[in-house]
Amino acid sequence: MIREYFAMLQKEFRGYNGAKLAKDLMAGITVCAVALPLALAFGVSSGATASAGLITAIIAGVFMSVLAGGFYQISGPTGAMAAILAGIVAQYGMQGVFVATFLAGVFLLAAGFLHLGRLTGFIPAPVIAGFTSGIAVIIALGQVDNFFGVHSEGVSAVEKLMSYGRLGFSPNWYALGIGLLVVVLMIVYPKKWNGVVPSSLVAIIAATAISSLFKMDVAVVGAIPKTLLPDERLTLSALDMTTVKAMLAPAVSIAMLGMIESLLCGASAGRMTGITLKSDQELVAQGVGNMLVPLFGGIPATAAIARTSVAIKSGAITRLAGVFHALGLLASMMLLSPLMGRIPLAGLAGVLMVTAWRMNEWGTIRYWFRHRLKSSITKFFVTMLATVLFDLTTAILIGIVVGVVFFVAKSSGLEVSTEDVDPSRMGLEALPGSRDAAVVYLTGPLFFMTADALREGLARVQGKKTVILSMRGVPSIDVTAAGVLEEYYKASCKAGVRVLFSSVQPHVKVYLERTGIVEEVGEECFYQSVDKLLAQLAQG
Repeated sequence: MIREYFAMLQKEFRGYNGAKLAKDLMAGITVCAVALPLALAFGVSSGATASAGLITAIIAGVFMSVLAGGFYQISGPTGAMAAILAGIVAQYGMQGVFVATFLAGVFLLAAGFLHLGRLTGFIPAPVIAGFTSGIAVIIALGQVDNFFGVHSEGVSAVEKLMSYGRLGFSPNWYALGIGLLVVVLMIVYPKKWNGVVPSSLVAIIAATAISSLFKMDVAVVGAIPKTLLPDERLTLSALDMTTVKAMLAPAVSIAMLGMIESLLCGASAGRMTGITLKSDQELVAQGVGNMLVPLFGGIPATAAIARTSVAIKSGAITRLAGVFHALGLLASMMLLSPLMGRIPLAGLAGVLMVTAWRMNEWGTIRYWFRHRLKSSITKFFVTMLATVLFDLTTAILIGIVVGVVFFVAKSSGLEVSTEDVDPSRMGLEALPGSRDAAVVYLTGPLFFMTADALREGLARVQGKKTVILSMRGVPSIDVTAAGVLEEYYKASCKAGVRVLFSSVQPHVKVYLERTGIVEEVGEECFYQSVDKLLAQLAQG
């Protein structure tokens, strides 16, 4: 893997010059403008602080970019990650988050070395879309407090929402006005201007200026320390066995989310650039980055399609664009922290509300409804609800189980059709015994779920002296279905009916040999095709 990594770097930087450096620098600055408000917003929405989000974007931007499996991958805090962190922060505090993040980094690093980068291919698209929409719902619900300037209680977003009935709901109209202003500005902002100055940054600047000018009574971000080593960060003493055991489950959720988001981001970016992501190398980058981030007081990071797509569209040439974006964020922290500390939380909530809406794969969802793809719609909604009500790991597992159930149900259909032997197919006017012969065409898998259908289909064949079982359409068979065939063969023999087999798939025949059916029936009763079987019958 190390050799492949350096080979990738050598290819990436071959012919690198001042012009390409300038492109990387401009792309990095552009991504920095997009990442700044998002880093602050995701830091706050995770239950940590705005500075934690900013530190995460800086550290991840440097280390994950340098080690990434594709030059285009830009990592940092994300909405999906922030959504699952809120509950962890509420239950275990920031030290718990730091430990979980470090452990998740260890898991991701191990996954990279174990070449597990292809595992996300086993997750159905509707499950991923449902999980994404569920995260979007959690983000939106988690921002109700800041958006309306109210207070709630509870660990999960649903608990907080329900607590309003007990605590009351009296909006701060200044906060609501700021939030709505940001939402409207981001919606009406011309898309063609986004490439120059992102709508989220413009909206946050406007919200901060208005809030400060009119001295509105709204909650703000607060002081942002000008340091990458804040007082609250992971210490080695926190990695005791008791804490590690308690944080294993959250760490698995963080690692799974990091893997899914990063690899899906890389797959999308790979299609945009024509350069395939080295998935295992990307997992190594995510692992190293997430092991380092908590040491600086940051929260979990993952590759984000929002930043990555901006980097690509801005002309990024190498991974230095990600490093430059991180250095830009560092400069912003050192130079603009007093101004960033005055950003109203309602403004950041507005950014996250719009981000949550845009996270949904609306085009894909409309396609499923338009074409009435019931299984996809069901998997989508089940996963979405499970994400909101439970946690990421449970939601993914439930979604996959539902997907498997639908696949098995769809694959378990067996078609049994019967046709009398037609001598004209062989160019013959007549065939000895053809009036007493029939071909039974079996199409579909033969296993325990189709055993009854097979038994019923064979029972419908009456009054024939020869029955030909055409099994070209049988991709697989299990012991239950093999038992039905053996049972039918024995009953037919007693009734004086000859049973022949044709077009049996090689692996299916191997299984019939293992179960002893081929030996019992006789090799001479198996033919390559119905036509060859009939031709041999015609020869007598």
